[in-house]
Amino acid sequence: MSKKRYLFYISQNYSYAILRPLQKIILARGDEVRWFLTGNEVDSKYLKPSEIRLMTIEETIQWQPQAVFVPGNIVPSFIPGVKVSVFHGFGTVKIDGLGRNGHFTIRHCFDLYCTQGPESTEPFQRLAEKHGTFKVVETGWSTLDPLFKPDDSVIKKRDDRPVILFCSTFSPRFSCAEVVYDKVKQLSQDSQWRWLVQFHPKMNRDIVEKYKQLENDNLSFIETDDVLPLLREADVMLCDTSSVLIMFLLQGKPVVTFDNKIDGKHLININNVDDIKSALEQALAYPPALLKEIEHYCESMHPNRDGCSSERVLAETDKLIDNGLEGLKRKPLNIIRNLKMRKALGYWKL
Repeated sequence: MSKKRYLFYISQNYSYAILRPLQKIILARGDEVRWFLTGNEVDSKYLKPSEIRLMTIEETIQWQPQAVFVPGNIVPSFIPGVKVSVFHGFGTVKIDGLGRNGHFTIRHCFDLYCTQGPESTEPFQRLAEKHGTFKVVETGWSTLDPLFKPDDSVIKKRDDRPVILFCSTFSPRFSCAEVVYDKVKQLSQDSQWRWLVQFHPKMNRDIVEKYKQLENDNLSFIETDDVLPLLREADVMLCDTSSVLIMFLLQGKPVVTFDNKIDGKHLININNVDDIKSALEQALAYPPALLKEIEHYCESMHPNRDGCSSERVLAETDKLIDNGLEGLKRKPLNIIRNLKMRKALGYWKL
């Protein structure tokens, strides 16, 4: 039996951690993976020596992938293979100025959406019925497989102090990093807790540098392409609207949010910096009523917490490879978007 060929099409550094659980399953069964990096926001230094990169779009097309996995919003139609969206995060509250949530924007690039839970599956299923050009299957998010089925031993803490993980999104409209800086600085000078600080890779570099200067025995600033070890190590999280907070909640751990626009009983939401310490103390107590609300929320966001989402994603992808796009309508030509992608990649062949 010939090997199947799977392409990973990425444009951000966080895509490495998103796709590696899939890669592990693909390679274990004897099939092939290649990586194609596009744009100036993804750094090849995060590729491992064993991972194979295709350097040009011509080389990529000649390789003839049977499926293309994309943790982003767009992928060129002229790359061979079925196109599979595996998402770069959860649908969040980051609504634009016109009241739209870009998570559910259909750009007519994909044949299959592998959704995470009912919260995302149901809207995409309605869109699939409307457009008829793609399939939707609730597989769970393969990114989280190592969170639920870690390969290594339990994370060992440096000491016995509670660990606070502070994460923030990059958008000035939603980020609390600047607002809470002085309070985090103050709290990190106390040895009661240990702090881990990790920001979205697009975070304003001035803010990043400010937080780096806070590093001491109680606070570590971490730049990484894989946030999962930090999620596992921390006891509670301080956050704003970044979708990483959902990943943290899926462990059954509390999150304190600052000025989160969509409040909910599964969060401890505050709007005053002077309330941060007491809110974190409340979270560290793991109140049973709060944990019950967290579990209810997680059932809607990502009920499959068995660490086997990669297997489900691959099974659904292979159905498309083997059966073709049976029952799907032809996609719109998408001329303008495809011309833009051709220009960006410098590829004009038919």
